[in-house]
Amino acid sequence: MEVPARIVLASANPKKVAELAAILADLDVRTAAGDPVELVPRPEEVPEVVEDAPDFVGNARLKAVALADATGEVALADDSGLVVDALGGAPGVRSARYAGEDASDADNVERLLAELSGVADRSARFVCVLVVRAPGGDELVVDGRVEGRIAMSPVGDAGFGYDPVFEPAEGDGRTFAEMDAAEKSAISHRGRALRSLVAALAG
Repeated sequence: MEVPARIVLASANPKKVAELAAILADLDVRTAAGDPVELVPRPEEVPEVVEDAPDFVGNARLKAVALADATGEVALADDSGLVVDALGGAPGVRSARYAGEDASDADNVERLLAELSGVADRSARFVCVLVVRAPGGDELVVDGRVEGRIAMSPVGDAGFGYDPVFEPAEGDGRTFAEMDAAEKSAISHRGRALRSLVAALAG
């Protein structure tokens, strides 16, 4: 698949969209003609997709296919989440809804810490799957992940989601929420997935 002139982003999470756009801008993705790729937010008239697949790939594909079909343009969909070993892989695909359908980030973090209370093994990883889908059916799937552990309590106020309690193994002991955007994207699951995507498009 060639680098498209426009990509419609499927995510309904504004913080995630901003992070994706910032990382792609830093990567300076360009078309074969040398033009920068235009990133377009999901049109308001396109409804949210029910994410009922059993895995990250399935959910990302559901969103990418729906958006490509609805807009007639190349769509980029992300599905990502936190996988905690001691919880059998939870929250996993339900990361955004771990404490309920309308849960806030703070609600989800609170439930996670409660379920890990007294648990010695706090190993975890963030996983991100990206699916790029063209209206004709061409598709590209990449992923990225970062290993780490769950902190005993939230630290930091940057980022979103579980960032305040995730300490990446390749870091210096700080949580993602204590890092600036550049530090985080250098080792994050989303940064790695996007770099893999750009490499795949270029290759």
